[in-house]
Amino acid sequence: MSTSAAHEALYAKIYGLSMEGGWHRKAPALWPQPRANFHPKLWRYRDVKPILEQAGELVDHQMADRRNLTMTNPVEGNPYATVRTLVAAYQSIRPGEQAASHRHTPNALRIILEGRGCYTVVNGARVEMRPGDVLLTPSWAWHSHEAVGSDDCFWVDVLDVPLVHLLEPMFFERHPQKLEEKVTDYDQAPLAFRWEDSLRQLELAAQPENAMAQREIELGNPAMQSIAIQRQLLGAGFESPVHRTTANAIFTVLEGSGRTVADDTEMQWERGDVFVIPAWRPYRHQAYKNSHLVRVSDEPVMRVFNLLRSQSH
Repeated sequence: MSTSAAHEALYAKIYGLSMEGGWHRKAPALWPQPRANFHPKLWRYRDVKPILEQAGELVDHQMADRRNLTMTNPVEGNPYATVRTLVAAYQSIRPGEQAASHRHTPNALRIILEGRGCYTVVNGARVEMRPGDVLLTPSWAWHSHEAVGSDDCFWVDVLDVPLVHLLEPMFFERHPQKLEEKVTDYDQAPLAFRWEDSLRQLELAAQPENAMAQREIELGNPAMQSIAIQRQLLGAGFESPVHRTTANAIFTVLEGSGRTVADDTEMQWERGDVFVIPAWRPYRHQAYKNSHLVRVSDEPVMRVFNLLRSQSH
């Protein structure tokens, strides 16, 4: 048998056992730095809101259960995630509607854009969802929503569903009584980070070490085991350095306008917009007006595995 034929016979035996030789890989398993897989991407609220309003007329809330539009990153082969470990969605609820209670292993949070008279119930705690607030739904917590006022309410959801997909411990359960029976109203609760409280804290806050905002506070320490949340103030005319981190991040614009450049992608943003910076993409901010951003990232995941790295210049 020739040397070539012997090699082919050897590899046939290896592949027949669903194995691969480390000296003869079809694709590398290690590379010098994180690959540029997911794309920087911007979703405009002014484009999305009319669609949600139309869906409110055409899609019954009972049928939709949650009337939301998932932001799917346009990387080839991606069916769902916004960035590798996180997913974001715009959601709305109309006056008189109520979303039944359920729970799931993914962690979730809500960033409220507009509307009054909407409430969430999380493990029996009922709090109003006010514009500018960030509200938490930790893993395996019962939660439901309702609109008792006259406003349509709109918010941004962020969940670590893609991370749970990767790790595979996905569990989901609907409440056996549809809604929680014992509910207590709270104006302040650990699950609700109020807009006005954040404004007061930002007045006293310092610039973050990476200088990617004029001032920054962290909500929680961290907010949830797999998700960190920072509120950032970018004053009018603020320009950041170029920064990159191994953490994946989703930004929601609560006020103001500006632009963010990531690699060769320029994203012009304004109130209500959502944009994403995948891991290790160099990016920089410029604020045209006083701007408030909410940055949601998987930093706790990267930190616990000692994988959190960053560079600025």
